[in-house]
Amino acid sequence: MEWNKKFNLTSITGPEEVRLKHFQDSVTLSNAYDFLSGNPSVIDIGTGAGFPGIPLKILYPNIKLTLLDSVKKKTDFLEHIIQKLGLTDISVIRDRAEDFVKEHREQYDVAVCRALAPLNVAVELCLPFVKTGGVFIAMKGKNAEAELKDAEKALDILGGRLERTLQIELAGNNGPEKHLRRLIVIKKDGPTPGKYPRKAGIPQKRPL
Repeated sequence: MEWNKKFNLTSITGPEEVRLKHFQDSVTLSNAYDFLSGNPSVIDIGTGAGFPGIPLKILYPNIKLTLLDSVKKKTDFLEHIIQKLGLTDISVIRDRAEDFVKEHREQYDVAVCRALAPLNVAVELCLPFVKTGGVFIAMKGKNAEAELKDAEKALDILGGRLERTLQIELAGNNGPEKHLRRLIVIKKDGPTPGKYPRKAGIPQKRPL
């Protein structure tokens, strides 16, 4: 909250809102994947101020975590908070997904994203990072079903398959506010063709 006053890391700023819509929301991912099993490698793509990655790392220190974002003020904050919390086995990368994947294709057990892009775009940006047999978990809101339908072609092209969707309702402590989170769990059944993702900007302009 202190950093946000200077650097505008997130539009969610109130203490209760931060608890509910950042921290509690981030750890809903534990309903979709067993992060305690082994030491899974996880990449959080477009992590912003570190959500969902940082809360996941606090809860599951065994994971090997990469936080990816292209905005310097956000990666600077991430470096600061990691040092402050004494977190280990965690990397902060300032880069675009389309470029970073060139040297890190199919190296992760799990890819996650929240508020990155519509699903048909997010699948192209995230699924190439995932090993065959791994999973990509997209954190979505009320439009999840429509986005999933629009992403069917992309999933087919990129080697993904819808494994399941989860709907989780989070209730705030102050008043009647509720926050509905939908998790889309995509299994990586086969390798992603090498020409994907396309060059930076193209997935957004011409979704699969």
